[in-house]
Amino acid sequence: MTKTVRIVSRTLGVGLVVASLAASAMAEDDGGSALKSTLLGSTPGQIIGGVSAGGAPWTVSKGHANLNTDGSLKVDIKGLVLLSVGTTGPVTEVSASLVCGGGGGVVVATTGAVPLTVTGNAHIHDKVAVPPACIAPAILVRVAAVNGTPLAQPGVFIAANGFSAAQTESDSKKDKDKDDSADRF
Repeated sequence: MTKTVRIVSRTLGVGLVVASLAASAMAEDDGGSALKSTLLGSTPGQIIGGVSAGGAPWTVSKGHANLNTDGSLKVDIKGLVLLSVGTTGPVTEVSASLVCGGGGGVVVATTGAVPLTVTGNAHIHDKVAVPPACIAPAILVRVAAVNGTPLAQPGVFIAANGFSAAQTESDSKKDKDKDDSADRF
């Protein structure tokens, strides 16, 4: 086999592997992803699906929510803290609720509670019952325990899915930088 034929064969082989992995990832993503979103801290006075926001502003360093149509819900949060003190205060556990119908909707499902570290990190991986149709879905991160004592029902929400203008501008710049670096290849 000539050197050129070997190079073409290897290149095609690598290309097929990459295409196969991409198709697999797309099939997984198409396999029922219903909602993917970043998370934002809440602001007092907000009400979503009949649930009020906490009484003080919260902030999120990094957070993502992913809901699949089979009810698999994954919420990963880093740095969910009270803006005024930089900690979680008395909040020691959180849960996540699915709201259908947007701001005027209703909570249709809630996960079990998980620990929230004092630095505001939590990982909710649970399965919830989803209705056959859910218009304007929202994911709320809710207080589930205070000072180690579980609440009888999940309380106020302290984060929800959404985006901020600053975040979208930053993401757009990152995407442009990626595109620019790809063009240099």
